[in-house]
Amino acid sequence: MATSYMDYTKPDVQYFFDVNKNRLKTRNAENFINRLGRENLNTLGDVSLLDIYLSRGRVVEPHYHQNAAELVYCISGSAMVSLINPFNNIITNVTITPGQVANIPQGWWHWEVALEDKTHLLAIFDAPYPEYIFGSDILTKTPIEVLSHTYCLDPELLKKVLKPLNNETIVIGPTDECVMQAQQQQQQHQQHHANASFCNGSSHPNAAPQYHYHPQSHCHNGYPNR
Repeated sequence: MATSYMDYTKPDVQYFFDVNKNRLKTRNAENFINRLGRENLNTLGDVSLLDIYLSRGRVVEPHYHQNAAELVYCISGSAMVSLINPFNNIITNVTITPGQVANIPQGWWHWEVALEDKTHLLAIFDAPYPEYIFGSDILTKTPIEVLSHTYCLDPELLKKVLKPLNNETIVIGPTDECVMQAQQQQQQHQQHHANASFCNGSSHPNAAPQYHYHPQSHCHNGYPNR
């Protein structure tokens, strides 16, 4: 929809923008998000988008958009789009592959997980400036004493658990440091079993460490599992 206030006779009217030049978040060379909004292209109406690139196991962290619905279109790879229905608290997991979409109503808590390397998603919003509230900000900006008192949790353990977030808005998780630690732990675990097998007179080849995501849900492609 065109902007009703735009004077299309002015010399500053914009019809083109390179989304690659407006980075919202960079995790690394394979995991990043570009953004397009009305501040980049002034002829946009009530629409904006995020151009999302993810490797397998990477997550657009749990969040919600208080002012916009979101349509996620898969360009390449595949992804699991998960959302919580606030009317019945049921989690739905929708797997999308190239040419398929998942729709997230305005204000619903959701997240996206890449199921393959080189996954490319396009998130389209019905607002010129989509607003975000991320799970990492909720966890780190809510005072420890409030979380501890409300949920009867040990405040010292909470501090320890949340310390790796380092007050950072994660956006794309897990962090590279977390993935590296998981790979090191997996290698140590595999080496331990390999040594045990060798001592028992058998061999056990090591597999390359990988980050795995195993969604726990009743749904696949929007339909209940049977």
